[in-house]
Amino acid sequence: MSMTLFNGTYSVNVFIRFAVLASASCLIAGLAKAEPIEIQVWHTLSSVNKAEFEKITKQFNNEQADVKVVLKGFDHQASLRAQATAAMASPGAGKPNLVQIEDNRSPEVIAQHKNIIPLYDLLKLYPISDLNWFLPQTTGFMRDAKGRLLAFPFMAEIPVMFYNLDGYKKAGLDPTKPARTWPELQNQLLALRDKAHYECPFGISQQVNTHLENLAPLNNTLFVTPGNGLDAVKQQPELNLADAVFMRHMSIMVSWKRSELLTQNSNGTEADALFAKNKCAVVTTTSGALGQMLDTRGLSFGMAPLPFYDQVSPKAGAPFVSGGAFWAVSGHTKPADKATVSFLAYLSKPVIAANWHQRTGYLPLTDAAYRAANVSFYDKVPGIRLLVDSMRQVSDKNSRGFRARNYHSIEPILSRQFDAALSGNTPPVAALTMALDEARPLMQDPSLKKPVANTRNK
Repeated sequence: MSMTLFNGTYSVNVFIRFAVLASASCLIAGLAKAEPIEIQVWHTLSSVNKAEFEKITKQFNNEQADVKVVLKGFDHQASLRAQATAAMASPGAGKPNLVQIEDNRSPEVIAQHKNIIPLYDLLKLYPISDLNWFLPQTTGFMRDAKGRLLAFPFMAEIPVMFYNLDGYKKAGLDPTKPARTWPELQNQLLALRDKAHYECPFGISQQVNTHLENLAPLNNTLFVTPGNGLDAVKQQPELNLADAVFMRHMSIMVSWKRSELLTQNSNGTEADALFAKNKCAVVTTTSGALGQMLDTRGLSFGMAPLPFYDQVSPKAGAPFVSGGAFWAVSGHTKPADKATVSFLAYLSKPVIAANWHQRTGYLPLTDAAYRAANVSFYDKVPGIRLLVDSMRQVSDKNSRGFRARNYHSIEPILSRQFDAALSGNTPPVAALTMALDEARPLMQDPSLKKPVANTRNK
């Protein structure tokens, strides 16, 4: 009987051991299966905006276990593009799933690249529910000729003017009435220089965007002829720099430089930092600089649209939308593409997208994000509600955007000639003419038989 009891006990022990081993095997298999899909997101965000994006990504990774987002930051677009190109050419792993690419005014060209998936195609496979974009199709930002969205417009921005509220009060100016025209701004800058004693009354960041590109739509004219490059016409496109508004504006900026109303200008963001340090009283830049301003303790500021010339146009037009977007990279597995969309869906959540808008100054991603933004935020920064509301319905044909071949090579030319004029090395009209002549061959469309000849010195 003892043997029977022993045998029975032994059998039970063996059964238990096998059960434990089987459970452990299932657990290990389950753990292996639960390994998250890793996606790489490459970006060029900096400073406060970079920190905010890292915070959102960490939050996403912590809230679920299926997808792990790994970020890789770059200092410049050139370095990101170079490394992305090399990664895409390599047969091995290491290819990013999403890359931030700044608007180069030819998104259709990017979308046609063999290593890119247009966003509308990706969302057909893996839709995001209740996704109503904030920016209307009429803006043309990151859209093709059919109005289809090519990339995820997470870093969309517009040109703006920041002004120091305390500086305005010190100069005897009404801080609730920033200048709407350039002549009005000149009068305000004189007061800021002479009464508030600013050594830098006015600074310029991203000068091509704020003082050349957007000079056109704000004054209801074209930046590129014909039709800002958006219309299918058999005519070579050309920058509209011979328009009188460009000559007027460049001449005025040169006069401001000579009279020390304008003391800092670049195609970078140096003037943003000077404004944040209360060194410059007014700065023209893009709305994406808001995060830096909000992060500066003790800085009291307002925001306003860029001024316009009421002698040229009876009312101001809407600006171009520019900035960056996330482009989806092809060549990944279906689960990886689905994981990529799950991250985009998270970024699209009203609360997430609203916080991103409020902390960075980028335009709301969706209508829901706009509605989710706190009323206190719009009350906190004078002028920002007007700026955001103005972009909800952009129907002006001059403000849809513009297209220009090889614009990534043209923009440095424009910046260089802008610098040459403001430094006094080149007369304003000559600087514009040289910029036009240098840009012309780069913009030529080879499909059109009769290219425009260089007419300079004829």
